[in-house]
Amino acid sequence: MATIFSPSAVVSSSTYSAAPNPPSRTHLYPKNTQVPAPTTKPLSAVGTLAAAAAAAALVLTATPLPSLAEPFSVYYGTAASAANYGGYGGNSSKKDSAEYIYAVPEGWKERLVSKVEKGTNGTDSEFYNPKKRSEREYLTFLAGFPKLAPRDVVLNNLALSDVGLQDLISTADSVRSEERTDEKGQLYYVYEIDGTGAHSLISVTCAKNKLYAHFVNAPTPEWNKDQETLKHIHESFKTVG
Repeated sequence: MATIFSPSAVVSSSTYSAAPNPPSRTHLYPKNTQVPAPTTKPLSAVGTLAAAAAAAALVLTATPLPSLAEPFSVYYGTAASAANYGGYGGNSSKKDSAEYIYAVPEGWKERLVSKVEKGTNGTDSEFYNPKKRSEREYLTFLAGFPKLAPRDVVLNNLALSDVGLQDLISTADSVRSEERTDEKGQLYYVYEIDGTGAHSLISVTCAKNKLYAHFVNAPTPEWNKDQETLKHIHESFKTVG
């Protein structure tokens, strides 16, 4: 990843070859359409029982969905180089030396990243759902990036260094992107890729002269069932320190 995805490639405004037939990009989150409230007609005295049943059904459908019941923990990522991988020693904790954080659902397992993998493709951390192993989140980082290039350039370079991502984009029904800033004014690129068999949410930002890319991936059936949880994981990522 480090050889293909060089610092000059991301900071430069030059374009790269996108995956074959790249889909059009639109806003990530379209505005919700206001749904008109249901209307009812006057009921006769004979229909009292039917009216009661209809009223009960209306109450059930009008009840707001419960908030996320699944508990989460916070992962503190240090983005350590391959040479320093394995801990800082002394009394230093991961929380004290963290460069980024994200949420991890209870029950998900951490996959230990090897030094070789960290040194070759920049993967710093990864968690997966043991019940659905292809449902996972992970973070990659690369040093030497003071700022973000245009959104399409960044996504194209991520795809060039990740064959799975390139395949997902090339067969996607849609690829949407947007920019957002946090409370400190830091810029994030946010991508949502809706593929034929999988769904991917990606957040990319630059801080401390590094580029961080956070991925949340799931097969389409799992995405359809767990998207509320997966979106929460995606939105929880941010750099710290």
